[in-house]
Amino acid sequence: MVFTQYYPKMRSKQAMKFNIFILVVFTISTVYCSAIPTNEKKHRSHEKSLSDEDHNTGGHHNPDYDHDAFLGHDEAETFDQLSPEESKARLAIIVDKIDKNKDGVIVEQELKDWIQYVQRRYIVTDTERMWKDHEPEYDDTLNWESYQKRTFGYSDEPKEGSPTFEYKDMIERDLRRWQKADHNSDGKLSKEEFQDFLHPEEAEHMRDIVVMETLEDIDKDGDGHISLQEYIADLWPRSAEDEGAEEPDWIKSEREQFEGYRDKNKDGKMDKEEVKEWIIPDDYDHSGAEARHLIFESDVSKDGKLTKEEILEKYDLFVGSQATDFGEALTKHDEF
Repeated sequence: MVFTQYYPKMRSKQAMKFNIFILVVFTISTVYCSAIPTNEKKHRSHEKSLSDEDHNTGGHHNPDYDHDAFLGHDEAETFDQLSPEESKARLAIIVDKIDKNKDGVIVEQELKDWIQYVQRRYIVTDTERMWKDHEPEYDDTLNWESYQKRTFGYSDEPKEGSPTFEYKDMIERDLRRWQKADHNSDGKLSKEEFQDFLHPEEAEHMRDIVVMETLEDIDKDGDGHISLQEYIADLWPRSAEDEGAEEPDWIKSEREQFEGYRDKNKDGKMDKEEVKEWIIPDDYDHSGAEARHLIFESDVSKDGKLTKEEILEKYDLFVGSQATDFGEALTKHDEF
């Protein structure tokens, strides 16, 4: 059993490696088995971002972030298997979809709307698939006992002597999230509530859970705060042989970010409110920022909008190729 399906949002590639994220970023496992899961650390839900990739890694621009934001991760993976010619041909079809008013140019709002659509599509399709996998009751709800048995192999309460005791922390963590998602407190989840359970970073009333899980994962000394040392260790985990190695520039930059921006009250650590502002900032528009970035990088004429030719010229920024699951964007007939 792979647990990463319930914790889709993480901050960085380094954090993913640290948490033994053995699947490709944003890929959700469909594998289920009757055996008790291995006791690996469950992955936290994290910031409301467009990709699990960092937009910049090691001081360099990371095009994988743009591909995930523009296509969705599954679609982006398919593009990676295409030739540059086929990649451009398929991208041209997407450009026509984005151009809602059919005036031949893509403006920032159209690009932003597309990016938001891609994110919504992922959440809806992922929830639908997981909902079917968990086989809801006749009244189209899912109860906790069924979920626990499907996920951990047994429905027993995790008490000493129980086959689930080894997974007590994971079960209690999931139960806490389940209860928060259970809006009407009837002990069962509707499909809409199950979506909040799977993707808590997308639901306003679930934000405290996202913050709490992040704190628990990074706060190694259990004092309820994230120190600078804990913050850096989570971003840049090092093996014994790495001890004494010089910090890369991007880590030095993160130290400056922590001390100058994240630690608002300058007490050397982040409290719950500071963590919340870090991972779920109210005033940051991810899709708008990504739309502006794509236009800035591709707008040869510098008129603030993109033609199809400008996009295709920079196709590798938008989609990549084998030299980005695009299939859904072409074969699905859902409305955009």
